[in-house]
Amino acid sequence: MLMPLPATLRRLVEEYETLLAEETLAGASAPGARLRDLAYTLCVSTGTREVADALDTARAYLARTAGASSPVRRVVVAGGAGPAARRGTNARATEPTPS
Repeated sequence: MLMPLPATLRRLVEEYETLLAEETLAGASAPGARLRDLAYTLCVSTGTREVADALDTARAYLARTAGASSPVRRVVVAGGAGPAARRGTNARATEPTPS
């Protein structure tokens, strides 16, 4: 399967996670248009149908291509069962991905 350039994929993951955290902290009741667009783009880019799978696939790919020099970070989203949980997204603790 074709994958986007690692820099492009990393930017998509970071932008998605940042926006998800912002919307969650703001108490958004539904994902905004940009968040939905990013989720769709991540799914298409990774050949998956669910954003959680797309993020896992992207992180694994980035870990393989980046080595230890650029770890992929995971974002902590406070609030437990906020909009992110209702959307079925996968918030994770901030930590470098093992190589």
